[in-house]
Amino acid sequence: MQLFCLGLNHHTAPVEVRERFAVAAEQQADVSKRIAELAGVGESVVLSTCNRMEVYACAEDSEQAQLEVKRLLSGGAGVDADDEKHFYIHVAGEAVRHLCRVVSGVNSMVLGETEIFGQVKQAYNAALQASATGSVLNKLFQKSFSVGKKVRTETRIQGGQTSVGSVAVDLAEKIFGNLKSSEVMVIGAGEMSYITAQRMMERGAKKIYVVNRSLENAQKLADQMGGEAVAFSDWEPVLAKVDVVVSSTGATDPVVRVEHVEKVRAKRKYRPLFMIDIAVPRDIAPEVGEIEEVYVYDLDTLQAQADENRHMREEQVRLCEGIIDVEIEKLKNLV
Repeated sequence: MQLFCLGLNHHTAPVEVRERFAVAAEQQADVSKRIAELAGVGESVVLSTCNRMEVYACAEDSEQAQLEVKRLLSGGAGVDADDEKHFYIHVAGEAVRHLCRVVSGVNSMVLGETEIFGQVKQAYNAALQASATGSVLNKLFQKSFSVGKKVRTETRIQGGQTSVGSVAVDLAEKIFGNLKSSEVMVIGAGEMSYITAQRMMERGAKKIYVVNRSLENAQKLADQMGGEAVAFSDWEPVLAKVDVVVSSTGATDPVVRVEHVEKVRAKRKYRPLFMIDIAVPRDIAPEVGEIEEVYVYDLDTLQAQADENRHMREEQVRLCEGIIDVEIEKLKNLV
């Protein structure tokens, strides 16, 4: 019997293709069982998430089994040429390595994500309960969970965001603990402002104010985020309310100056104010950062942190791959 993994994921297939081959969570046990019962196939586990659909199976003739699996997944019609190019095949030791990378979060869209570990466990348990697994896949999946735990314990694969917007949000959370009670003012309606504010909303920010010289454009962006549009002439009073300011206007001179913050410090009761300046030239005068409770980060600072995080993650990936190499060597007799 030969082990193989047949699949497609966010690296190889767009979402419209992944949707067509997705297997609902409540159906994964049944589909695993049906694959295991195909002629020449003895064991099977189906893993299907928003970012991947993979079948792990053992078969006497893996190439023939792959055709049969594709036919089953496509409802009996077979996979057409346009969809075929999105699939990948890993056989024997490469299938072992691939599963270990998946469980460890090395193959995820968000490097080091923890959710995939639980999703693989659920998929395996569903196949186990359906009697779709045997000695090979039982040993393989149990070992992969051990590898995944080892990788997460011995490396920092989950640490450090690598985009400017995400770095800004991480820094804000270090200051406020979390963003659930925070209000955010976005000055300017550019793409980077939108992305950064959106990341804050995803982390639970309570309210977003959008300021722009064009109130119409401010309203469009506010509508996208469920926020409130503010006329450019009225942004200064809003500064007294918010905890975070994201600014990217394209102005040639600073938009936010020391006097603006000094006017509202007492009203703010000297609460921390986190200011993200992603404009070039800068929107926030450098002297603003000298105010005791104000934290100002410009694009260079954020990019430097993102680059440092990226370098750190690359090193962590190398460590992860080293751990996986050592651990799968112990499984060489399995395949």
